[in-house]
Amino acid sequence: MKTKSNYSNKKILVLGLAKSGFAVAKLLKKMGSDVTVVDSNPLEKNTEAKALIDDGFKVITGSNDKDLIDDSYDYLVKNPGIFYSNELVERAEELNIPVITEPEIAYSYSDATMVAVTGTNGKTTVTTLIQLMLKHSSEFKNSYYAGNIGIPISDVIQKATKDDVVVTELSSFQLQGTISLHPHVAVLNNIYSTHLDFHKNRANYIKAKMHITKNQTKDDYFVVNWNTEEWRNLADQSNATIVPFSDNQELANGAYAKDDVIYCNGEKIMNADEIQIPGEHNVQNALAAISVAKMYDVSNEDIVEVLSSFTGVKHRIQYVDTFGGHKFYNDSKATNVEATIVALTAFKKPITLIAGGLDRGNGFDELIPSLKGKVNNLVVYGQTADKVIASAEKADVSNIVKVDNLKEAVPEAYKQSDDGDVILLSPAAASWDQFKTFEQRGDQFIQEVETLKGEVK
Repeated sequence: MKTKSNYSNKKILVLGLAKSGFAVAKLLKKMGSDVTVVDSNPLEKNTEAKALIDDGFKVITGSNDKDLIDDSYDYLVKNPGIFYSNELVERAEELNIPVITEPEIAYSYSDATMVAVTGTNGKTTVTTLIQLMLKHSSEFKNSYYAGNIGIPISDVIQKATKDDVVVTELSSFQLQGTISLHPHVAVLNNIYSTHLDFHKNRANYIKAKMHITKNQTKDDYFVVNWNTEEWRNLADQSNATIVPFSDNQELANGAYAKDDVIYCNGEKIMNADEIQIPGEHNVQNALAAISVAKMYDVSNEDIVEVLSSFTGVKHRIQYVDTFGGHKFYNDSKATNVEATIVALTAFKKPITLIAGGLDRGNGFDELIPSLKGKVNNLVVYGQTADKVIASAEKADVSNIVKVDNLKEAVPEAYKQSDDGDVILLSPAAASWDQFKTFEQRGDQFIQEVETLKGEVK
């Protein structure tokens, strides 16, 4: 870790706690900045706020009133999920106070090599695979992962040295608040339309994603999914050396899949069916990870070892259990329609689908082609239940059941399913109508599956 950065010895307001806000506040204080923390949650149950107060921080809870900031502040560091329409954020912008996010601060203090991964879907899987593969590289003493994967970068960079690599998952929310972020390797896994309630339109969403490469030079690398013309055109915006990957075309340079064999720069790496995690999308995820691993001379044998043994990231088409003739999978991270389409195409067996969650105003007709002939039974709950039902009826899903919550959905899905079905939680919606996070939703699904197993035995 560096001893100082542009954010050392500044007056900074941190807006929003949770993991990243707590970690960046501690880091800023360590670097000599004057830190005030503002969090809208009341102090009574705010464990992070209480811990910071005990450490001598100035903490304001239960409010995010615009009058809490004035022109004496140098920066506002906001929790990535807080909208820019927040009145305190808007006031900071009126005062020309830069509004940034935790990755910007953490990067400025780090002298480790940074590999950064973004995309609409698959970010966590790609980040994890790269980190596992780079553990085999002789170029680094240690490899870490951090970021949107659930581990604050501000914590990890305090452990990582200049001889280490930090593989960082970055969301559009995080990237929009970056200024000087400069990864040596950036990965764009894919881009679909999501989070439009936050970004207002697809163009803004793409612009935020492309912050991952805006400071790169020709000495850096931009790894890009080459499957669509739009994504290929985005590569033109980067000054980095472009490294393409694709599972739908052969490439002269880069990683690609052809006839169920994976190649990199024309060299065979492995057969696609050796990848442990299911689905065509995971072939793309593997290609992205391989592209980075080969830059750092990871051997084919080590790559194969990782891909043939890795069983998936929790809450992302995560295998849970098998009993009663059914396999259960937890895909709680599917917070948008595109992610659920990916999950549905991952399985060859018939599916009993559990879906539903927060209503963000979108429809679900995009699911229709993936539901047809694939989903035998559908169990829905949450704010979007009726919208999902309307689309499922258009897809001729014959058996649809609506319940109140996930606790009811799991035994109902088992009751409605046929022998040999995959029972899949893939909500196609955010969790916030009934849960604090998608992780909490996935954990309850796992718990309900365990309870059900005990009852049916």
